[in-house]
Amino acid sequence: MTHPSWKNTIAISGAGSGFGASLAHKYAADGWKVAVTDIDESRAQQVLFEINQLGGDGFYLQLDTTRSEHWQALEERVLEQWGGLHVLVNNAGVAAAGNIEDTSMEDWQWILDIDLMGVVRGCHQFARMFKRQNGGHIVNVSSFAGLAGLPFITAYGVAKAGVVALSEALRAEMQPHGVGVTVVCPAFVRTRLLDTFRATKPDTMATVTRWMDTSGVSSDDVAADIQTAVRNQTFLLLTHASTRKAWKLKRWFPEKYFKQVVKRSSGA
Repeated sequence: MTHPSWKNTIAISGAGSGFGASLAHKYAADGWKVAVTDIDESRAQQVLFEINQLGGDGFYLQLDTTRSEHWQALEERVLEQWGGLHVLVNNAGVAAAGNIEDTSMEDWQWILDIDLMGVVRGCHQFARMFKRQNGGHIVNVSSFAGLAGLPFITAYGVAKAGVVALSEALRAEMQPHGVGVTVVCPAFVRTRLLDTFRATKPDTMATVTRWMDTSGVSSDDVAADIQTAVRNQTFLLLTHASTRKAWKLKRWFPEKYFKQVVKRSSGA
């Protein structure tokens, strides 16, 4: 039997910046215990320091989502300290842009291993724990690119679409055990995603930076939306008004949506 202290505990991958850091701060402010994990150990340590300064509690751990032994270490630490876990957030990710023939196989492997298989590894590692608890919630951070069918971000879109498909299947598997699942599909938001960004065109970085800066949505906004989604057991979370409209258009008028995508991307 798990110890009752697993209630109000959360583990977040990629918590050293962006959505992950904002989530860590928000949940800590609400009195939750936070496992701050990131591939950059110094970033994770800094976020935990900030949380502690504000009276929060938790621990930090280096987590490379491509390494199964890191996931195992996180599970062991969570069990040791809390006896279980209330919320797991698979947030860590990278991005790339390029058409199908210009994107290298190396970049395909890189982005699939992190953005898709990193989420798979997290779910695989913690699924049994959540089922034993008969409770908890898994949050998988995808992207609107995983729903949109957009050209010139092919590898990124495929990886994020895989996260959506995984989350749909996981939701059905977990529902009988009282475990909720949310898949988050944000659009452009200013984060540190561009620190590792790869693109086949030299001007792509400037374009994406401009879109991030003018989106009108912050990482704190997305974190607040995720908190609400977990609380309300919402499955699909679209964080931008523009993407909520686009998603409706794609579902109801798919050919009209496709023509708009082609028209808007014709100058790419």
